[in-house]
Amino acid sequence: MNALEVKGLHKEYKDFTLSDISFTIPKGYIMGYVGQNGSGKTTTLSLISHLIKADGGECVIDGLRYEEQPVAYKEAIGFVGDTDGFLPDFTGRDIRSICRDFYPTFREQEFNAYMEKWKLPEKKKIKEFSRGMRVKLMFAIALARDTRVLILDEATNGLDPVVRQEILEILQEYISDGEHSVLFSTHILSDLEQIADYIFFINNGKKIFCETKEDLQESWMLVKGGLDDLDARSRKYLVGIKESGVGFEAIVRSDDAAYLPQDCLLEKPLIDQIVVHMIQNLEGRL
Repeated sequence: MNALEVKGLHKEYKDFTLSDISFTIPKGYIMGYVGQNGSGKTTTLSLISHLIKADGGECVIDGLRYEEQPVAYKEAIGFVGDTDGFLPDFTGRDIRSICRDFYPTFREQEFNAYMEKWKLPEKKKIKEFSRGMRVKLMFAIALARDTRVLILDEATNGLDPVVRQEILEILQEYISDGEHSVLFSTHILSDLEQIADYIFFINNGKKIFCETKEDLQESWMLVKGGLDDLDARSRKYLVGIKESGVGFEAIVRSDDAAYLPQDCLLEKPLIDQIVVHMIQNLEGRL
């Protein structure tokens, strides 16, 4: 069974439309959900979480549908965003008490263990917590419940590299039993380079691609060359050309690399290089 199935998700706004978004995440996997600001990432995550109502489509989490089992569906989701919503004068002890009363599957001892592991003080007010401490507190809440899917909306924004690495290790541990999965929306694509199994790229409310990270990197090559190599024939195969005073950089489908001039340098691309050149290409069409 898949951890998350999204089928034909649609949302209509006056000046924006999210159209026919579909994907699945098998149990035990992490999907990176990427795109520019305003592309529809947060809208998608809010629809899956049922923070807003969809105009079409459906979402299924571990076989649960919101319309049939709303409490169980909500309980299966752990959400961590770039803002936490904690009241500033609350303490870790206050948060534990609220979660104990609010979440049916909240495990107090497990929450306490995370608090101790991450050195989160119980009596200190949340307003005195660092950004990294707040994020860890959100993870402690999510991981101490019987969640099936973690949904992250720019959760690692503003964190120093050490804390970000800790969070990535938490995510890998979360899926290690093969029963949990992660949907991770982020602009920090180097994080996805480390842990993502799938990459979904959305632009202007529409799916551009959804592939495994390995297939994506095998399908494309990073190309660098001199301006003399940018003839009409070469341009036909290049995607997202970025020119400078001395040369160019672009991506090319691996099957088309043989049609480029021999002087061009070909490299295996990083995920962020593929996405940046895809965005460059899409912006060039507008």
